[in-house]
Amino acid sequence: MDVFTPAERQYLESQPLARFASASPTGVPDVSPVTFGLDGDAIVSGGFNIAKTVRYRNFQTNTTGTIVVDDLATVDPWTPRGIKVRGAVTIEDHDGGQRFKITPEVIWSWGINDPKPGVPSMDRRTVGEA
Repeated sequence: MDVFTPAERQYLESQPLARFASASPTGVPDVSPVTFGLDGDAIVSGGFNIAKTVRYRNFQTNTTGTIVVDDLATVDPWTPRGIKVRGAVTIEDHDGGQRFKITPEVIWSWGINDPKPGVPSMDRRTVGEA
């Protein structure tokens, strides 16, 4: 079973950028704009040398991360939409480099599954719960 609905998957595949958040062992937050993709039910994000990033250092000790993908479907009426995913982050080798892989544990989405201009719907679900 997919963790993302068909509408959420279509939305994620249509977006070029996300914001990826991590926290240090003492709770200092870091948020970075990143490119991303889907790998099955996981979200992945790489880069030129991720080992030199704050995220990389943070995920060495605090393996929970959050990624947000959002935009405005329209500005008139004001209709935000997006997906936020929190989950376990691993660092894996991929195509001669490394990438982050976030396995969804909690998914929030708004304005995606039941889009109504000016009235964004909000969905929240824990992955693995019926």
